[in-house]
Amino acid sequence: MDLLRLTKDNLAAEHICCAISHNNDCQVAAKKNWLGDRLDEGLVFLKGNVRGKCFIEYIPAEAAWAPVTADGYMYINCLWVAGQYAGHGYATRLLEACIADSKEKGKHGLVMLAGDKKRPFLADPKFLRHKGFTAADTAAPYYELYYLPFDSSAPKPQFTTSAKQPHIDEQGFVLYYSHQCPFTAKYVPLIERTAQERGVSFRTVQFTSAAEAQNAPAPFTSYSLFYDGEFVTNEILSEKKFAKILSEHGL
Repeated sequence: MDLLRLTKDNLAAEHICCAISHNNDCQVAAKKNWLGDRLDEGLVFLKGNVRGKCFIEYIPAEAAWAPVTADGYMYINCLWVAGQYAGHGYATRLLEACIADSKEKGKHGLVMLAGDKKRPFLADPKFLRHKGFTAADTAAPYYELYYLPFDSSAPKPQFTTSAKQPHIDEQGFVLYYSHQCPFTAKYVPLIERTAQERGVSFRTVQFTSAAEAQNAPAPFTSYSLFYDGEFVTNEILSEKKFAKILSEHGL
């Protein structure tokens, strides 16, 4: 498998692996616009030359859309290899390319958000530990910040105070999201409509800059749903799954 790096010259033409291939799809358009704006900030998107989900996306932690303190590190937004490519060592190859690039750029190491176990849209901690990562910090209710330092003197990354105990002072449903994940472009409007049809209080907050995301009230800034101030989920919800949550809250 060969690796291809996205650039401003090839971004429009290349398949970005994690959503529908057609550029006129709202998910692809939103993600490619987000990527294009990040390339000048040092974002790297490496993908395998396959027609599917096989890529790694990373950025200097100072520019990451994440509430972490990890100066001098490279923050991995996403490492995704679809099950159909399992067993070929593709994830290892992508990670090794990221390590080599980060060392060449003089970084302290790598940082990545995971859960306490394998959870939707979060890195699998078992895989990270297998690759030498160590948990550096935790945040409620199940988040773990993993890091791979390149030398023993590297400072330990941590979550910001605002993200350690996810909570907001607002009633009703509030959804924080960004287009870092393409699926939000499709699914956020769908559950907005569901809430409106059910007469449920629902407000969205879209992060449009790294500065906003770095002050987020929860570690996962692509999608974090709250109800009456309490964190509910980071899973990007379909209409059916959101309707189930409404029922669980008697709505």
